[in-house]
Amino acid sequence: MTETNNTKQKVVVYAFIDASNLWQAQKAKGKMFDYEKLKAFLKLKFDASEIQMFYYTAYPAEGTREHNLDGKHKFYTYLKKGLGFTVRKKELKRITIHSEVGDSIQEKGNMDVEMTIDSIHYMKKYDTALLFTGDSDFLALVTYIKNGGKKAYIFSSKNNVSQELRTGGDGYFDVLDLEDDIWGRDLRHMGNTE
Repeated sequence: MTETNNTKQKVVVYAFIDASNLWQAQKAKGKMFDYEKLKAFLKLKFDASEIQMFYYTAYPAEGTREHNLDGKHKFYTYLKKGLGFTVRKKELKRITIHSEVGDSIQEKGNMDVEMTIDSIHYMKKYDTALLFTGDSDFLALVTYIKNGGKKAYIFSSKNNVSQELRTGGDGYFDVLDLEDDIWGRDLRHMGNTE
């Protein structure tokens, strides 16, 4: 059997999601993303024969919050086992800041290096990279991906994306303006019982 010119080209898409960047969009929208819907939307939008999703997040250390963190870890398990995501997570680093008025704790949980390593490591496996971030530091990665003959699209929100990154990829999508239904439940804040 011979193939015709009408044979559809296989497009492999890898999405790299910076959870802290998307958190800002979710707060602005007042809704949580439905990651199952988001994955289906991306597969359809980019006509992908295969899609791989990577999710990067940092979480608070046990005992540093008044509320229980089990829900966060159950969510990560759902992404991994329920939706087939690769979840990269680490505990927030707690740094003591000394000042004239006393000591305070600052938390940091940047996942940019992990996201960059995966984007480069898997580059031979995908045709298109979707970067869910707004940080201008990723412009170098976008340039690297494009110079490697791949497509790179940016997903963020107008309130949380640098001008350089918004214009540096093969396209930009403001997640707040996407008309497709990628949203889930309303966002509830701690202490809100309604």
